[in-house]
Amino acid sequence: MNPSPKPIQNDVLSQKLWHKIDHKTKPLKSLGRLEEIAHQVGLIQESLSPKLKSPKLLVFAADHGIAEEGVSAYPPEVTYQMVQNFLNRKACINSFCDTQGLDLLIIDAGVKKDSKPHPLLKVKKTRRGSRNMTKEAALTLKEVQTSLKYGADVVEDCYQQGTNWIGLGEMGIGNTSVASLWMHLLSNIPLESCIGKGTGIQKISQKKKVLLKVLAQHGRSPNLSSEMANYGGIELLQLCGAMGWAAHRRMVIMIDGFVVSVAYLLAERLYPHIKDYVFFSHLSHEKGHKTLLSYLQVKPLLSLDLRLGEGTGAALAYPLMKSALAFLNHMASFEEAGVSVSEN
Repeated sequence: MNPSPKPIQNDVLSQKLWHKIDHKTKPLKSLGRLEEIAHQVGLIQESLSPKLKSPKLLVFAADHGIAEEGVSAYPPEVTYQMVQNFLNRKACINSFCDTQGLDLLIIDAGVKKDSKPHPLLKVKKTRRGSRNMTKEAALTLKEVQTSLKYGADVVEDCYQQGTNWIGLGEMGIGNTSVASLWMHLLSNIPLESCIGKGTGIQKISQKKKVLLKVLAQHGRSPNLSSEMANYGGIELLQLCGAMGWAAHRRMVIMIDGFVVSVAYLLAERLYPHIKDYVFFSHLSHEKGHKTLLSYLQVKPLLSLDLRLGEGTGAALAYPLMKSALAFLNHMASFEEAGVSVSEN
């Protein structure tokens, strides 16, 4: 699979969408960001009456060798334990998906321990956790390509089921460390500004020490594939592949918080024009997220001081998009309602 997202360039449709939005029974631009959402989704779906079909929230989970270095407040085995919590339908993301009518799918991208077969689980295991990158490359070049392909495979399966909206989340002890490294490498933002407390403020100094060691070990590479092998992580790369293929299939993509936003930053390098298909659900409380969104020049839909992960922000933003399309598709125009148009 070789994703090839196309830029959304349809001036005629864009004008028709704005005409439809502007002539609803409301003051001009009075629905603010909801109007922008409706317009963008209409362009993605190439429709004046866009609809969200079979929406799915995908949580990619994997272990990280760097977790052995004490960069998280939680031990590495919590990745597997949280996957079981998802499958038992007892986690926060389960509650949010149930409330919003979203289908939840957990992808075992690289969890060390195997889970029993489950209706909510899809196993696309690149390997059983990435290697400890303080000692060696996190992945091989073949594992990098496998990760990207597996992410695309998951989305293609959703597409074949009629899905045109996906929310993206993650789970993996140590993955904020990996995300901080990638943010620094891809943006040149100082590493210290990329490091947040993740799952525990008491680990920040240890995290910084370990990440500096990793950078000294691997440095930079002019070859992006080599850098992906050096730094991993598995679920970030599968998220990249998922985003690229979703954009290729003209699906609406809702990004969760810090880690998924960093995966997007990497996906931008791999798949030109992907930005046209993406919405950023919220501004995380994680330290580097505000800086990253500013760097990307994007506006998140929500700001709730979340830093849980799991796709929770994406799930919470879903009803905003539903509301945006509801007004576009069902609200009367001035002509339909027999309401006089403002003379101003």
